[in-house]
Amino acid sequence: MTKKHLRANEVAIYMGIGVSTVWLYVRQGKLTAKKISSRVTVFDIDEINQFINTEIA
Repeated sequence: MTKKHLRANEVAIYMGIGVSTVWLYVRQGKLTAKKISSRVTVFDIDEINQFINTEIA
């Protein structure tokens, strides 16, 4: 089974950036955070891959 969502710290590791940069990208509208409970926020892996392919590459 492949993961469809990542937590902020997992996104940071996956992208090779800091967690604060993940939240900066959210504020800038580059990534979309999805709140699934009061203490859990996730990011869609497909959106992250698309961001990597268009913004960074």
